[in-house]
Amino acid sequence: MTLRLRYVAGVSPAKWLRAWADRRPDLPIEALRVEQADQLADLVAGEADVAFVRLPVEADGLHMIPLWEEIAVAVLPKDHPLADAEALTLDDLAADPLAPAQPDTAMTVELVAAGTGHAILPHGVARLHHRRDVVAVPITDAAPTRIALVWRVERDDADIQDFVGVVRGRTARSSRGEADEAEAEAAPAPAKGSKGGTGGTSAASKGGASAASKGGKSTKSTEGGKGTHRKGSKGGRPASARTGRAVRKKGGRGR
Repeated sequence: MTLRLRYVAGVSPAKWLRAWADRRPDLPIEALRVEQADQLADLVAGEADVAFVRLPVEADGLHMIPLWEEIAVAVLPKDHPLADAEALTLDDLAADPLAPAQPDTAMTVELVAAGTGHAILPHGVARLHHRRDVVAVPITDAAPTRIALVWRVERDDADIQDFVGVVRGRTARSSRGEADEAEAEAAPAPAKGSKGGTGGTSAASKGGASAASKGGKSTKSTEGGKGTHRKGSKGGRPASARTGRAVRKKGGRGR
């Protein structure tokens, strides 16, 4: 069994293939380069499982993750007057003819080299078909193209998600399910109520025992956020407090 990958000309999947081989040696990848005109053919026919494509494509029945943008470049003969420019605009090229476009991009570049005109290509495609007798110059105001990862909706399974994770840089130990689990574990647990369900109980800190008062046991009040010791009333009932602060007499002793 293999994972069948197709990638459009101009994409270099080598780093993801290496990462996949390390992560999933049990499932080899069959990777084939395709021309842009045929970039969806194997996927739609069920002969490929996942593909790198150049947008736009017909997305019905596909899951799609847009990835990176490609700048447009002008491919010119090496002896062209604009060949030494660091960058160009479309206006710079307006007076220069376009080379006749061919189904095979390599042939289009060959026609450029022969002096028939220039070609405008995505940078990745121009790099793929680089020759010593042509140059590629960035075009600052040409629309970029974008690469996306696509797969069929009915083929969305654990193997596909593993490959998506490799492309998106997720580690082998991370997945969508584990991420949800981690979020659940990180959520604060509900506070446990005391016996009878009316609130939590607090333990007295070490060394914080209260002294017994005349006529009753002392109680610890936590009202207002400060614990204060109060003398009990007759019969051992705790004295009521309006606030959590100790009230002092003029002599300085607490009541």
